[in-house]
Amino acid sequence: MDYDLITKILPIFYMIFHFFSLVAAIHAGLTVRTSQGAVAWTISLIAFPPLALPLYLVMGRNKFGGYIENLREINQKNHNSLLKLLAPISESKTVSPSNKIQSFTNLSDFAPFGTNDIKLLINGEKTFNSIFKAIKSAKVYILIQFFIVRNDNLGNKLKQELINKAKQGIKILFLYDEVGSRNLDYFYTNEMQKQGIEILPFWTTQGIRNRFQINFRNHRKIVVIDGNTAFIGGHNVGDEYLGKNPKFGNWRDTHVRIKGPCVQSVQAVFIEDWYWSSRKKPDIKLKSKPYPAGNMSSIVIPSGPVSELPICSLLFTQLINMAKKRIWIASPYFVPNPAMITALQLAALRGVQISIMLPLRPDHLLVYFASFSFLDQLSLPNIKFFRYKAGFMHQKVVLIDNDLALIGTANADNRSFYLNFEIGILVQNADFAKDVEKMLELDFKNCQESGIEDYENKPWIFKLCVRLSHLFAPII
Repeated sequence: MDYDLITKILPIFYMIFHFFSLVAAIHAGLTVRTSQGAVAWTISLIAFPPLALPLYLVMGRNKFGGYIENLREINQKNHNSLLKLLAPISESKTVSPSNKIQSFTNLSDFAPFGTNDIKLLINGEKTFNSIFKAIKSAKVYILIQFFIVRNDNLGNKLKQELINKAKQGIKILFLYDEVGSRNLDYFYTNEMQKQGIEILPFWTTQGIRNRFQINFRNHRKIVVIDGNTAFIGGHNVGDEYLGKNPKFGNWRDTHVRIKGPCVQSVQAVFIEDWYWSSRKKPDIKLKSKPYPAGNMSSIVIPSGPVSELPICSLLFTQLINMAKKRIWIASPYFVPNPAMITALQLAALRGVQISIMLPLRPDHLLVYFASFSFLDQLSLPNIKFFRYKAGFMHQKVVLIDNDLALIGTANADNRSFYLNFEIGILVQNADFAKDVEKMLELDFKNCQESGIEDYENKPWIFKLCVRLSHLFAPII
């Protein structure tokens, strides 16, 4: 080996790394959404170029390129098919202008409707029993999308249920996230394809601009049956979501079943994602005529890194700002941005009682440690933290006062706020809010109260992990 040659080449490579790291640092300073994130990336790129530059190429962007342009192009080629799909929704009864939920219209692509029926589905068994029952009832088509799909007992049961319907001539479109389901093997998807099921990954790395950007994820979980029933929530497809993973034991999660006009809103979100993945109009006659199913005022709010504004962050902040008496938040990951921290502080100061439920047992250590770093800023008299101890808590639920509840796929963290494609449904209805209240009251009974003392009483190595994790808070 020619060591003289190596000693000559290494400084050149190091200079090249420094040059491109400097360019990337300037790019980070100009484009990263938060000042904390910009500072973190800039310092890292200047101080540790060989390590930070590859990470920035993979995780540095906060805008997902090409999605809107692709959607517009395909929609126009197909004679505005998506617009035609959405048009009949306008025939449904929208909510009164005096209704609280009207104030969220500008955050959504869809209007709020007052004739929905929303049912809570608590934990995996009830959720998947309801989904499988709906799949069995399908007469025309099934749209299905999950962040994680596993080739295990639950995954194979879902596969078999879909194959059975495909043999009956039911049209099925199936999306899964390229990164979240990276371990899904070829045989699983190929078996469904042989039966005529169209199954595709949501290509987060599709296109030149996104080639290395594995930091983006499609975190949505959607099932639509014949355009009249939809499901969204926290569950993915895997045995652990039924509490069958010994590492976590009981898995606490929440889904909802939707009937009414909001089903068409959920369906439209799926079709947009399908356009991106397949680059074509789905070969399926979608039902677009909504019908009234109840008396619940609801609005579907999708969010993601293709929006000009951080819709998910604004949604959480606006909900907190609206609260007058109570805020209950259940989230497995708690890495709030400055806007959410300020909103929680102001709510506490005006007398709102705030309870935040987090897992006692972590599944992602970095996010778990980072959640402790915010306790000092939120150690106010009206804010209480609780750690769920009866297994792993994965639900994403917000309850505001006595009539407003949000359930969906978004966590209270920067990843959901800025990087993930998410979907949620906001419901204004006293009866539904009461059901959510009863559900969460049982969860709080399985919690232990937490607080700043849980951080202060920990050994120094724990505190060091918390402080180091806090540095990554803007980008995790």
